[in-house]
Amino acid sequence: MEHPWGQAALANLVDLLLMLVEAAGAVVIFIGASVAFVQFVGAAIRGRHTVDFVPIRLGLGRFLTLGLEFQLAGDILRTAVSPTLREIAELAAIATIRTALNYFLTKEIQEARAELSGRVDVTAPGPARGTP
Repeated sequence: MEHPWGQAALANLVDLLLMLVEAAGAVVIFIGASVAFVQFVGAAIRGRHTVDFVPIRLGLGRFLTLGLEFQLAGDILRTAVSPTLREIAELAAIATIRTALNYFLTKEIQEARAELSGRVDVTAPGPARGTP
């Protein structure tokens, strides 16, 4: 006798969770892109788009990184119920690609932060370097 919460019910629950997680990832990416676009337009109107570009990219990169994490979680959920060898292989390929994207995006964010703090150190008023 099959349990009332059998495989079909579990698969339906996982499908619902999958939709929610993938939607969350899409919403995070959309919000990040929207915020970055509004900031870029504002900087362009002020004529400062080249100066403000790095912080805008940095903010967008954080949203993209988070969105990719949600998408990877969705991929893992997709294979949670009775995965086939093919689904496991696809998950491994997708996870590798998304992890590589995330790695390089994080690396670029770190470089942008370093560039931004280097620019702030050079242009910020205050004591000269090397003085307390």
